[in-house]
Amino acid sequence: MDGMTSKKNVFVIGATNRPEQLDNALCRPGRLDTLVYVPLPDEKSRAGILKAQLRKTPVADDVNIEFIASKTHGFSGADLGFITQRAVKLAIKESISLDIERRKNLEAEGGDVDMEDEVEDPVPRLTKAHFEEAMASARRSVTDVEIRRYEAFAQSMKSAGPGAFFKFPEAGEAAADSGSGAGFGDAGNDDSLYD
Repeated sequence: MDGMTSKKNVFVIGATNRPEQLDNALCRPGRLDTLVYVPLPDEKSRAGILKAQLRKTPVADDVNIEFIASKTHGFSGADLGFITQRAVKLAIKESISLDIERRKNLEAEGGDVDMEDEVEDPVPRLTKAHFEEAMASARRSVTDVEIRRYEAFAQSMKSAGPGAFFKFPEAGEAAADSGSGAGFGDAGNDDSLYD
């Protein structure tokens, strides 16, 4: 951030999963306008992430994305990405195996493997079996301890200022406080300096 000069239409955005390593000077007021804590996705968000990751991938009609989302509590977007990528790799592996087997059978029958017509993909869609196998090796990358640490950091940044305790006095309160000398707007009663 050193050496940054005033520029129009320049936004600096940073992200970290190690907030405890941020320099305290970086978190001081005036450095970053907004600090945003992005929690792990809830069930609805996980379903949206899975659907977005699979938008260009043919999926069998009996695969329930919402069910997968309900069973992945605590998973990050990257963890969900592992599941979808793993399912795709399993489908590709199955397709290759079936193609090799088909070619071997064709050769055994005396057919010409190189002169064959265009063959349909033996695995045209991701199935429940692909997702079940992908889920068997899936794991969360963010532990409960790390989540509590992130939430504590977010809370500490939120509660560093006056926050919810700051309130302008009402008209009646200001008049009553001005008589006692302890009012909100009473900054030592500097009016006497200008007499």
